[in-house]
Amino acid sequence: MTDENMPGIQGELVYSCIGCGNTYDIYDFVYTCPACGALLKIENLRFDEYKKIPPAKWKEIFDSRKNTTLPELSGVFRFHELILPIVPLKDIIYLGEGQTPIVRANPELSEWVGAPFLIKNDGLNPSASFKDRGMASAISFLNHAIREKNLDNVLGICASTGDTSAAAALYLSYLPKSKVRAVVLLPKGKVTPAQLSQPLGSGAVVIEMPGVFDDCMRIVEELAQNYHVFLLNSKNPVRILGQKSYAYEVAQQLSWDTDGLVVVVPIGNAGNITAIMEGFIDLFELGVITVLPTILGVQSHHADPISRWRASGVYTPLKVTPSVAQAAMIGDPVSFPKVKKLVETHFNSRFHVVSVSETEIMEGMLTANRHGHVVCTQGGESVAGLKKALKEGIVPSASRFVLDSTSHQLKFALFQQMYFEDTFDSEYGVLTKECLKSKPVSLDADAQNIARYLGLEKKG
Repeated sequence: MTDENMPGIQGELVYSCIGCGNTYDIYDFVYTCPACGALLKIENLRFDEYKKIPPAKWKEIFDSRKNTTLPELSGVFRFHELILPIVPLKDIIYLGEGQTPIVRANPELSEWVGAPFLIKNDGLNPSASFKDRGMASAISFLNHAIREKNLDNVLGICASTGDTSAAAALYLSYLPKSKVRAVVLLPKGKVTPAQLSQPLGSGAVVIEMPGVFDDCMRIVEELAQNYHVFLLNSKNPVRILGQKSYAYEVAQQLSWDTDGLVVVVPIGNAGNITAIMEGFIDLFELGVITVLPTILGVQSHHADPISRWRASGVYTPLKVTPSVAQAAMIGDPVSFPKVKKLVETHFNSRFHVVSVSETEIMEGMLTANRHGHVVCTQGGESVAGLKKALKEGIVPSASRFVLDSTSHQLKFALFQQMYFEDTFDSEYGVLTKECLKSKPVSLDADAQNIARYLGLEKKG
């Protein structure tokens, strides 16, 4: 990588209200517009200067960083200029996030779904979910702000169904304990044991409360509005910046060719699908890609307000019922206003949402895992969503498909075991199939006995 492709501190970032258009200083730690209450996005006031750089040069810059030995540019900050150009390399926190692989589905799985496709496995991030992308940017910015503004006693806080809390606690634990504390709010009994163990292991204060994620989020929003805390949910637009890297990576991994591309994304709080759309828009406006991809969102029918909005044109928050796709069990996604605006201004006919059943989600996860993948229930949601969209003709089978598996299979092994043992509560509505069940076989420690069980024939 030549010196000319090294990032400098360039850009002028402000919070910009998606409602009234007011702007605020990037160091103010605001999460909704003080004037009108609408959501904020981060705007680079010097982005037009980026457009003067030829697309081929941008590709050269980003491609030259692929094999860097610099940790600061090894993760999502390979795209430093498009994420946080005001943060110098010395303040970047890198824990191994980003640059997750795209894996081709084998022929049997492709046939089952209805077309060849690729899975981008974001469960291979350090805390085992895509949330690390956003935490890398949020905590790098916080690290920068602590040094720049000489801050002390900062409390980082989030509401979570599991993955956000794990990522927030992990990244905050890297900062000095004398300056930063981590607190997470979880809905009691609605987080898997594996996910609960993560923030506890990272030393965060874990507060369990009755209700669902939406209830936790309301408390966190009130705390962020009235107290000095650093919010780490996707309502904080600094987190969205890092999650845009998913789109940048997909484009780069496809040699910057997005023609005919469909990106399949499970929707929970709608922060990730917002980030992915914004990421592709960045590349399109720079000329790095020549066409925006189609976005296919997927929701469980137990929590599908955006699917219903897309079908009817009317958005109504829902009271959710239990879902195996726990990260998506959100009835009133915080980032919906951003999704609506992005669809209306950029994607329009290139944005679809399908709703799938809990049974379809489990079958998607188990079938994918039986064919060489390690997808979580949200990944199973993506698989099920693409299968349904192809069957209903929502997307053409001749397209190229990249599916987002947001987390690691092992975080949700509990649901796999419940499927195998038929122990789902009735409110999940999961109907099991014997062909997808599995259990250990107990045999004596005898080679001949095991050979007979396996139907093996003796040599010669």
